[in-house]
Amino acid sequence: MAKDKKLVKNITSRDEDFAQWYTDVVREAQLCDYSSVKGCLNYLPNGFAIWELIKADLDRRFKETGVENVYLPCLIPEALLEKEADHIEGFAPEVAWVTHGGMERLQERFCVRPTSETLFCDLWARTVQSYRDLPKVWNQWCSVLRWEKTTRPFLRSREFLWQEGHTIHATYEEAEQRTIQMWQIYKDFYKETMAVPFVAGRKAEHEKFAGAQDTYTVEALMHDGKALQSATSHFFGSGFPEAFGIQYIDKDNQLKNVYETSWGLSTRSIGALIMVHGDDDGLVIPPHLAPVECRVIPIAQHKEGVLEKANELLDELKKAGYRVKIDDSEKSPGWKFSEQEILGIPTRIEIGPKTLKIIRL
Repeated sequence: MAKDKKLVKNITSRDEDFAQWYTDVVREAQLCDYSSVKGCLNYLPNGFAIWELIKADLDRRFKETGVENVYLPCLIPEALLEKEADHIEGFAPEVAWVTHGGMERLQERFCVRPTSETLFCDLWARTVQSYRDLPKVWNQWCSVLRWEKTTRPFLRSREFLWQEGHTIHATYEEAEQRTIQMWQIYKDFYKETMAVPFVAGRKAEHEKFAGAQDTYTVEALMHDGKALQSATSHFFGSGFPEAFGIQYIDKDNQLKNVYETSWGLSTRSIGALIMVHGDDDGLVIPPHLAPVECRVIPIAQHKEGVLEKANELLDELKKAGYRVKIDDSEKSPGWKFSEQEILGIPTRIEIGPKTLKIIRL
């Protein structure tokens, strides 16, 4: 087996060069690849499947608390973005602008969304009138674009996938409670599904999200003790709503302000997963997030009954609800074992002539 392992491309030792080890694992596990658009990634099936499982887990948790999914445009008019001064100042260096439609220059620039607070506020300013319209507890799964100077797969790219939740409430207390509630959901997710250690708390004044009153963070802890910001929940107070003129008529027929929150987690979580669990043999994935939970590997599959029994087991596992595949290629067993480890498949079942003898006994 050790000899066969040399057939698989080497992964740099994590202790020797952590940055190169990370890049090697991403490449060898076929998670993503660089695209022709500088700073943007092609998410390959193995990597996107992990994101789909993360999305499914979080989406369930969100909806259990009353969150509804929506989708808003990816373009934001410049005038709309400038309505909240602190917000635009914080994002100005990273904004990408659309200046032409076809061959014609636009009268007003549009930015490709770096985040969507302004779009949600614009919508609510036109649709929220009464206390009966509150609260709004919405989330969207989408991509955003931020013109980063330096990029690394999953950890920092110009376009990345995420979810961004946005809510407005009738009272300060209700909005603050929602901020804390979503922060707790992220903590539960990292503990129960990701199995990632973290520290969590409120950001310092100079680290808060642009325009936020308070920012609560979940910082995943890497094996070397460094922290990676992995999810955030923001309490905006009434700053954004006042800038956009969002008010409602209460039960006492008085005009009142609303209070806003936003919260998000991105594909950076996949980077945290790799760095916390991966080893020198490749990717390691907790079973909840493994695109393939088990790989069936027939040994000496040319011998009578081996491949048939392997496929029989495959069918049984699929019927039981497991994400399982079979490696019935002509590769050597050692190569198959190494590939299974590189891909981070949690378990494998080997079936060969000796297995069949035991079954018959």
